[in-house]
Amino acid sequence: MKYLLLVSHGEFSKGLKNSLSMFAADKIDDVIAVGLKKGESVDQLADRFAKQLDALDKNADFLVLGDMIGGSPLTTICNVLAQHGLLETATILGGMNFPMVLNAIMLKDSLNGDNLVETVLNEAKSALKEFKPRIAGDEDDDEEEI
Repeated sequence: MKYLLLVSHGEFSKGLKNSLSMFAADKIDDVIAVGLKKGESVDQLADRFAKQLDALDKNADFLVLGDMIGGSPLTTICNVLAQHGLLETATILGGMNFPMVLNAIMLKDSLNGDNLVETVLNEAKSALKEFKPRIAGDEDDDEEEI
C-alpha cells in the first residue's frame, strides 16, 4: 500500500488532512499526518512516528510531503523511514500546499516516479499566484469580480 505522509511543524499537516477529507474522504485512510509539536523534541517525534510505522504493513510505500525541505520534522521522519528500511522507496517533496496534497492523494496510485513528482510539483507551483479581485464596474475582464 502507498501512503501519503504529511509532515510539518506544528499542526499544519493535521489541518491539511482535515481539509483533504472534504475532497477525498474515500482516500483519507491512506493519509498519515505528523507534526513536530511545540515543545516536543525531535527524538519524541521520532518515537511517536516509529510507533505509527509499526502498525503499518512492512512493505508500505510512502509519498512524503513536507512543509520545509531540511526542516527538523522532515529530516527526523526521513531518518525513521531509513531505520525501517523504507526510505529508498519513498518519494519526498517539500513546500507542501493544499493543491499539492490534493493532487498527491488523487494520483499516488496511478502515477509513479518522475511522472508523479512532476505532476504534483507542477500543480503546487501553478497554484501560487496573486489574486486580484475586481470591484464591480472595473473595466479589466482578467480579474475576478467581487
